[in-house]
Amino acid sequence: MQETSNPPRPHSREIAGRSVDIGNFADLTQHEIQALKTKYNLADAHTHQRQSSSQEKIVEQLPNLWYQSEEDQQSYFEDRLTDAFFRLHRQPTARAINRTMLSYSASVSTMVAAMYMKQRDMTVALIEPCFDNLTDLLRNMQVPLVPLPEDALHEPGSIEARLEKIKADALYLVDPNNPTGFSLLAEGRKGFEAVIRHCVDHNRLLMIDLCFASFALCGDGVGRIDLYELLESSGVTYIALEDTGKTWPIQDAKCAMLTASRDIHDVVYNLHTSVLLNVSPFVLNLVAHYIEDSIDDDFASVGDLLARNAQVAREALDGDILEYQEPAVNTSVAWFKIRPPELTASGLQRALLDENVYILPGTYFFWSDPPRGERYVRIALAREPRVFAAAVARVREVLRRHAR
Repeated sequence: MQETSNPPRPHSREIAGRSVDIGNFADLTQHEIQALKTKYNLADAHTHQRQSSSQEKIVEQLPNLWYQSEEDQQSYFEDRLTDAFFRLHRQPTARAINRTMLSYSASVSTMVAAMYMKQRDMTVALIEPCFDNLTDLLRNMQVPLVPLPEDALHEPGSIEARLEKIKADALYLVDPNNPTGFSLLAEGRKGFEAVIRHCVDHNRLLMIDLCFASFALCGDGVGRIDLYELLESSGVTYIALEDTGKTWPIQDAKCAMLTASRDIHDVVYNLHTSVLLNVSPFVLNLVAHYIEDSIDDDFASVGDLLARNAQVAREALDGDILEYQEPAVNTSVAWFKIRPPELTASGLQRALLDENVYILPGTYFFWSDPPRGERYVRIALAREPRVFAAAVARVREVLRRHAR
């Protein structure tokens, strides 16, 4: 009998010469792994753009940076990195309190925070939508979760009343939020003050993921306040995460920072040292040079490229099929709402894969209600402009075909 091959399942697509069932992925990271094999990868929010002229000079110094890293003590490079980072981010209080712990990635820092929550049998109200590895990390640590709708934070005057209706021991916020670009700083200090006041009054841990906060420094947006001064002066129990990984094009060399309030610092420190000794001094040295470069050019090498690509995406795609969602902070991703009720995010993703373009559906971001995410897609912006424009042109063509 002649063998016949089974037709591919509806969600299967050819990626790098292999049939892959994208409808069976467990999380967004699995999508992003496949997107790395795709010609036009608009999925992960990591930096894939080329170096600026001043950054090229840092690359030329790599041998010297390596040998410098052999000469000084680990603490020198840790202090240099944290000093430069908090100077760039205008957080003098964070540098002064000297309670920041370094790790290789925000995921490692999040795991340490999850260990703390699990150790104390905490329930956590996690913002929704958000990138789903936060959900996965907490669930894998067996931390019970309840959704904290992002819109509960949109109006400073109603934040405390909205939060009182959510039953949890800890609040977990992402600011600016990934994927929406929402920030409590859109209304100045009022939003954060309301959240902090609520946590103090109700004895709740405040967990803040600030991994996209660097984008608030780009252009004439919301900027940043000295958030750590606000946290420290309030007496709130908090854990704050910062990260360099989404900002500079350094081949995924990066450093994450975890800062805990004084009342829980020693416990969190013990958990942190159970996971990690140190971050490579070479990585710290390299990243510090990129931070200093952004201080010197006022973030132009990062912000200008993202602004250009965001404009290209908005002008090409905002229309009858996709509706651009205006962010409070222009981050490294664009969030679009799907207008036609018959078109889903999963369907659009599959259609674009046929054109060798990979985007992320909104389903995973709405971690407690995935069907709601079928109305949204996320497009990464940190790409070389020429490649990004070509990818967006393909997306636009697919949208035109759908409109016909």
